[in-house]
Amino acid sequence: MATTSMAVRAFLLLLLVFLSLANLTLSLYEDQVGLVDWHQQYIGKVKDAVFHTQKSGRKRVVVSTEENVIASLDLRHGEIFWRHVLGSNDVVDGIDIALGKYVITLSSEGSILRAWNLPDGQMVWQSFIDGSGASKSLLTVPTNLIVNKENLILVFGKGSLHAVSGIDGEVLWTKDFAAESLEVKHIIQPVGSEAIYVLGFVGSSQFDAYQINPKNGEILKHNSAALSGGYSGEAILASSDILVTLDASRSKLVGISFQDGELNLQQTSISNILGDSSGTPVLLSSKLPGMFSVKLDGGVTLIKVTVEAKLEVMDKISSVVAISDAIPLTEGQQAFALVQHGDGKIHLTVKLSHDLSGDLLKESIVMDNQRGMVHKVFINSYIRTDRSNGFRALIVMEDHSLLLLQQGAIVWSREDGLASIVDVLTSELPVEKEGVSVAKVEENLFEWLKGHLLKLKGTLMLASADDVAAIQERRLKSSEKSKLTRDHNGFRKLLIVLTKAGKLFALHTGYGQVVWSLLLPNLRKSECEFPTGLNIYQWQVPHHHAMDEDPSILIVGRCGQSSDAPGVLSIVDAYTGTEINSMDLVHSISQVIPLPFTDTTEQRLHLLIDGNQHAYLYPRTSEAIDIFQREFSNIYWYSVETKNGIIKGHVLKSNCIQEVVDNYCFESRDIWSIVFPSDSEKIIATVTRKPNEVVHTQAKVIAAEEDLMYKYISKNLLFVATVAPKGSGAIGTATPEESWLTVYLIDTVTGRILHRMTHHGAQGPVHAVFSENWVVYHYFNLRAHRYEMSVIEIYDQSRADNKDVWKLILGKHNLTSPISSYSRPEVVTKSQSYFFTYSVKAIDVTLTAKGITSKQLLVGTIGDQVLALDKRFLDPRRSVNPTPAEKEEGIIPLTDSLPIIPQSYVTHALRVEGLRGIVTVPAKLESTTLVFVYGVDLFFTQLAPSRTYDSLTDDFSYALLLITIVALIAAIFVTWILSEKKELREKWR
Repeated sequence: MATTSMAVRAFLLLLLVFLSLANLTLSLYEDQVGLVDWHQQYIGKVKDAVFHTQKSGRKRVVVSTEENVIASLDLRHGEIFWRHVLGSNDVVDGIDIALGKYVITLSSEGSILRAWNLPDGQMVWQSFIDGSGASKSLLTVPTNLIVNKENLILVFGKGSLHAVSGIDGEVLWTKDFAAESLEVKHIIQPVGSEAIYVLGFVGSSQFDAYQINPKNGEILKHNSAALSGGYSGEAILASSDILVTLDASRSKLVGISFQDGELNLQQTSISNILGDSSGTPVLLSSKLPGMFSVKLDGGVTLIKVTVEAKLEVMDKISSVVAISDAIPLTEGQQAFALVQHGDGKIHLTVKLSHDLSGDLLKESIVMDNQRGMVHKVFINSYIRTDRSNGFRALIVMEDHSLLLLQQGAIVWSREDGLASIVDVLTSELPVEKEGVSVAKVEENLFEWLKGHLLKLKGTLMLASADDVAAIQERRLKSSEKSKLTRDHNGFRKLLIVLTKAGKLFALHTGYGQVVWSLLLPNLRKSECEFPTGLNIYQWQVPHHHAMDEDPSILIVGRCGQSSDAPGVLSIVDAYTGTEINSMDLVHSISQVIPLPFTDTTEQRLHLLIDGNQHAYLYPRTSEAIDIFQREFSNIYWYSVETKNGIIKGHVLKSNCIQEVVDNYCFESRDIWSIVFPSDSEKIIATVTRKPNEVVHTQAKVIAAEEDLMYKYISKNLLFVATVAPKGSGAIGTATPEESWLTVYLIDTVTGRILHRMTHHGAQGPVHAVFSENWVVYHYFNLRAHRYEMSVIEIYDQSRADNKDVWKLILGKHNLTSPISSYSRPEVVTKSQSYFFTYSVKAIDVTLTAKGITSKQLLVGTIGDQVLALDKRFLDPRRSVNPTPAEKEEGIIPLTDSLPIIPQSYVTHALRVEGLRGIVTVPAKLESTTLVFVYGVDLFFTQLAPSRTYDSLTDDFSYALLLITIVALIAAIFVTWILSEKKELREKWR
């Protein structure tokens, strides 16, 4: 018996060890980051760039972007050395390098000046620039302006000129120009002069030049000159003492000489220089010594300016799309670059500014046509081994991508258009056909054994640092994640994103790699001015039996900046990225309504609403119109006029009455409207349920009361938040007595207000999410000086009779009775408010395939991280002392604040800079939801709100399981042998 008990103890010990090691897999270790998630860093479309290529130290380029990012990039590989995302309200106005070691940035309309340490990006100093007026901001960092051992930085902002110390950021002096209403265009220090020149315009007909003492800001001389032909708004500094502008009619070039403060104007007709043309001339902003460039009829003319401000044509070049600023080479020589397109290539030419007859460099580079046209070019020179000048060019493309060209090749490229995503859609990957695999893996037996040995060493904590690195590399290179086919768990999908540049990207959820990209041709047409991509919608989703058909998506855009601009439609294959069809619309697009109807080809019907509330049906087919006519009376929609404070409900009326008969155009009529008084309420947020959300059950069991409540589930519910007009500004601009927040739940079919609640002393911004029968919203409490989150749950009392079991048995229930929005619902609401620590940028909720798994709120915090918050913390039934029945139900004791658990950050220690949106997508596995977070950065992960109860984790140790089974079998076998021997000995006795 002693031997048997010893074997049993050994068995239990092995089982305990296995279970304890298996439980460890529920935690997330450092080497597990990146297995189910990925993080990509971007900077956005580059506005300005400054090279720093000294012999000592790393070669880099410092850039500022349209996403308000300041970054230092490695010139060798394009990687980010450091970066700072300043935020949407801190727009970068200018960037330069001072003293060879500081990056100087001007932002927030000229009100904030900062110095960053060039090697590591640490802030050295920050100065706040005050002024009495609003104006354009300018930053000038003179190379040789030293006053009392201080290197001056000149800043014009808020209507004033400021001289700032480059060493510590101290404002040395200020000169106010607000009273003069001067629109400053340039601040310069001419060669050989100790004075500073401030050049600008007063109104549209007067030019002013101020000569200022750099030591104290005193005005030494001021001259004005009237412009008889007016001023177009463009002014280029052609040399250190000559400025060129266009008159108001853009028919004359005006050269203004301001040497020694004396003004001399020379007017030259455009036709005399460039000949007759029907186009509109535009002055290019490139800084070229002694000359300037004019763009007209697709060509660029380089014009030299003489000492007397006379103009002379130097060269005419066709098909030029971008010209760089000039850079110094040797003493007295400067060079600039120009870029042309042709034959699927970009042609880069570098010329000397004083001699345009020859080319210092002429290269042609094959370019992907999906990148579009070149928008900007910046060049930098270096010394080759033969002591000649070499050049590298940094180019910004139409799709916002950034490339470095050198020696006729693309050294590196960055897809920085992904920093400006405007909409996201997911698509399934194709089904893997039998015998065909897109990503095939072939490993021999040795590699297989080596991999499992490494995994076993890692499980037993015997792996060295090299072994851990090898394990991580094997995990990341796992072919299963990067396959371009569906998996049975539904983890592999395509994330199709639309960027501000009008480009589509299909990202694989495995590692975030770009599967295909498409710069929408419809938005690139010459007749499409100010193209804007708006939204993406599912167009055609074939059923699983239609293997030979690819799903397609609908992209809605607009040609123009106003909401009345005509719309454009593109239909794109979701698997290949090829454009199937495109349409230029004659009407505007203010709203797109995907209808729950499909035709025989699985194309979904869509209603496009224009600015006049006319509805247009797409696709424009006879089958679609037949389906639409059958459901004509059941189609309702609503519109929100935020500025006017009006919400309206609409239905279809009849076909449009137009000169040209259009059977797919329908007029609408208003059936209800809600007008919020402009003196007391202003709409700041509206939210509805996601159309693809699945509700597992409508019943909610109240165990404590032995009761059953039915959720009020309606896709027609609209959450509206309004705030008092005085409270619509930034936090702190109104007192608690002046601001209040009112929330509504409105049925969008009838316009009936189902619930209304007011939070006194509260204001926005409001971020909300609507799921099932509850809505959670975030706002600021002025009385408590803290942020709050509130929850409202709505239940249907009209189904209370269904609680009787006998009625269910006898069939006297109303579960099968039709539900109509016109039947007055008997609803009851429950609500509760909690303090929340952070300001919020975005909020969403997890979605799963069947809606069984517990919900989690995904909160995008002000720190650009995503926090997963269990919905149970926002249960309105929480109480200070829950009963045992409530505890059994899962009710958490009430606290005044929502907990912030560090382990609940979905993004771990990473930051999604400039976070703007969170998208959740259900996987086929019920326990798991896929989460995509976008901003300047991108982040993707898998989330299991109730843990992976329906599957084993990816890092489950099969090797340890095998060892445990073998050990158990061995223990049983040894125990049996010992037992047999013992029994034999007892028999011999």
